Amino acid sequence: MAQSTPENWRRTDEFLSDLLVGHDPGLEAALAAQRGAGMPPIEVAPVSGKLLNLLARIRGARRALEIGTLGGYSTIWLARGVGDGGEVVSIEAEPANAAIARASIDAAGIGDRVAIRIGRAADVLPTLEGSEPFDLVFIDADKQSNTIYLDWAARLGRTGTVVVLDNVGREGEIVNEDTDDPMVAGTRDGLRMLAEDPRFDATALQTVGIKGWDGVALALVLSPGP
Repeated sequence: MAQSTPENWRRTDEFLSDLLVGHDPGLEAALAAQRGAGMPPIEVAPVSGKLLNLLARIRGARRALEIGTLGGYSTIWLARGVGDGGEVVSIEAEPANAAIARASIDAAGIGDRVAIRIGRAADVLPTLEGSEPFDLVFIDADKQSNTIYLDWAARLGRTGTVVVLDNVGREGEIVNEDTDDPMVAGTRDGLRMLAEDPRFDATALQTVGIKGWDGVALALVLSPGP
């Protein structure tokens, strides 16, 4: 039996990616541009990108909100998921990152489906009030602000909106109540909000793979609004 080691996690992830995702020039070019710009390799794994795509399609999402664009890799997955006539609004704090993402998204042939808003998400999200509700929200930004982002996911969503909160495993540190790591504390706060806020029904899964030991939370908006 194979041992549970980071190397075997990586090999298994690569096997699954090769089998179920395969070669994709648009996505691979986006990753190459991100690496070339010196951005950190913190984008979702290929199998996780495919999961976002499938969730959008299963939900029949026409509008998706992404908090944290980075180099546009997950944005491309989402934009493909909403299909022709759909829209992804992606928020990115760093203008340089947004420029790289814009070029990669356009090169992938789905630029007409994506609007990138530049600025701190906590400042940009209120400007989206009054627009058509989002069907799917993907949160992958600073963990310290998870509760802010979840609140806006409900406000800007509708009953049945799918919310995906990334990086909830934190190498197992989420069980540490006395943590002084603000990212772990923010993750714990977000998970607690999903458990206690009546607007959500949620679960979470641990994951291992090329991104190490982590996890993802999935939630359904039961009632939108504050």
